[in-house]
Amino acid sequence: MSTLLTLTGVGVPPYSARGLTQTLEPIEASVQLRRTVNGALADLSDAPFRKYKSTISCQDQQPPAVDGVWPGQIITVECVVELSFVTAGGSPARLAVADSERVDGDFTVYRPILTMRVTGFSVTRDEYGGAVSWQLQLEEV
Repeated sequence: MSTLLTLTGVGVPPYSARGLTQTLEPIEASVQLRRTVNGALADLSDAPFRKYKSTISCQDQQPPAVDGVWPGQIITVECVVELSFVTAGGSPARLAVADSERVDGDFTVYRPILTMRVTGFSVTRDEYGGAVSWQLQLEEV
């Protein structure tokens, strides 16, 4: 296996994802912060908007399987990024990839499974160097 990443609906060909990086961050719509008249910062966000966006980037020898994949397509992502929570009284906020949970002191660490829409991608090839760089942008549905 060359990567922990699984992209159901896209696929990860051999030699396309070694050494990849993945970011996971809140979507813009999840941030609804306002100051009160006394200057205190208040959170007005709505729980249904607590979703993630992700960027997966890599430089390897082969392109990812994005032929026929377009923005708007729904895929399932078994993330490389790990999340954690306090073990005592806690539970994962998302489904966990099978066998990815481990306890580290007072915390449980896991890799989430996310249902996401493709929001964009790019593939670049360095002909002389024989390297393919690619990036996939996603947002949780």
